[in-house]
Amino acid sequence: MTASDKKLSSARLTQPTNKFVEEFTASVTFDKRMYRQDIQGSIAHATMLCKVDVLTVSERDQIINGLQQIETEIDNDQFEWSIAQEDVHMNIESRLIKLIGEVGKKLHTGRSRNDQVATDVRLYLRDMIVPIRSELQRLRSTLLDVAEREFNTIMPGFTHLQTAQPVTFGHHMLAWFEMLSRDLERLDDCSKRVNSLPLGAAALAGTTFPIDREYTAELLGFERICRNSLDAVSDRDFAIEFNSFASLLMMHLSRFSEELIIWSSAQFDFVDLGDAFCTGSSIMPQKKNPDVPELIRGKTSRVYGNLFNLLTLMKNQPLAYNKDNQEDKEPLFDTIDTLLGSLRVYADMLAVITVKKDNMRLAALKGYATATDLADYLVRKGVAFRDAHEVVGLSVAYAIKQQKDLSALSLDELQQFSDQISEDVFAVLTLEGSVAARNHLGGTAPEQVKKAIQIARSEL
Repeated sequence: MTASDKKLSSARLTQPTNKFVEEFTASVTFDKRMYRQDIQGSIAHATMLCKVDVLTVSERDQIINGLQQIETEIDNDQFEWSIAQEDVHMNIESRLIKLIGEVGKKLHTGRSRNDQVATDVRLYLRDMIVPIRSELQRLRSTLLDVAEREFNTIMPGFTHLQTAQPVTFGHHMLAWFEMLSRDLERLDDCSKRVNSLPLGAAALAGTTFPIDREYTAELLGFERICRNSLDAVSDRDFAIEFNSFASLLMMHLSRFSEELIIWSSAQFDFVDLGDAFCTGSSIMPQKKNPDVPELIRGKTSRVYGNLFNLLTLMKNQPLAYNKDNQEDKEPLFDTIDTLLGSLRVYADMLAVITVKKDNMRLAALKGYATATDLADYLVRKGVAFRDAHEVVGLSVAYAIKQQKDLSALSLDELQQFSDQISEDVFAVLTLEGSVAARNHLGGTAPEQVKKAIQIARSEL
């Protein structure tokens, strides 16, 4: 074994690492996805070391050129990853030493793998937040498109999954939009705490070299530095916070999925999901299964699991860095991948959803959805609300016996329960009249839906 092939972290040890232990403790199989961020951080570190006269200009340039060559090799799948070198950091550093010789050994001056990996994870998460935010925005925009197209489509609104009051489908889509808007706020808030630089904390106590952390932060685009070296290398609360955001977002997508699954069933038949987002049955030829929303509903539990994994990982770690923290990456990476895929497929699926307006309207006519409108009508006539509530309850009970909707009852039939009811009652008992009457900020009236869409688009 040549000097350059030797495990870079093995000088203290008198015996080689057990082969199985070497494989068991290695992280390169999954942390190599951070190679670009690792090289980015190393270039910034070398640049800073030159600025403070720890490296010469020539040494800096050799290191940077070597790192750029390594990045090209990895990009082109020409890099040989080694389990023996444990992780992405040591693999790259080992290759650098092979490329440029002794100068390569100077790169690690003033840093540790502890602050290096903390920096890499933050850089990687920061980079991945960009496409996640983009896909979340695309989904929000798609929801507005659907809401605009269906701003006056009437459907039953539910509480307890029982018909409650008529609403517009556009209004329902805007409810989903509001959930995602809060998720976006949480992501943007989380991003602030991701964007802090740990590099310079070294192993746990800082370094004796005259480093310039503010300059490194500037080079890497960090808004601030982690102010305590112990905290900088040991905590992963930023990753936990991201997973918390992701869990809430997936919870919302799961709720959307539950509704789409119900709505696409033969019993409801409110929507048709595009064939590209469904599968058939292996035995029942008539089936069209809503696999995408079902799978996203299932993947939500996986993201929850990743959050709990990270919380449990951190809960009993003393300061500062512990090997436990190697286990932070796989759940974080999995959440990122799951979230990106779920957002992408959701936006694509909703863009081609077909709304069955007639079926929705017929469903809204069942369940006496305008009963509250009758109560409100009576209150406006001077009847106390509790008395109006009783009148409507009796009216509904009568209508059920007659197997009629409230709007189908005659004036004489309605007046037997209250002499305050007159001919104008039928204007409020229609589905259209019911939704139109809720014409205030946040209401389901088509006019308000259009206004809400306009406001939402201005804020995208």
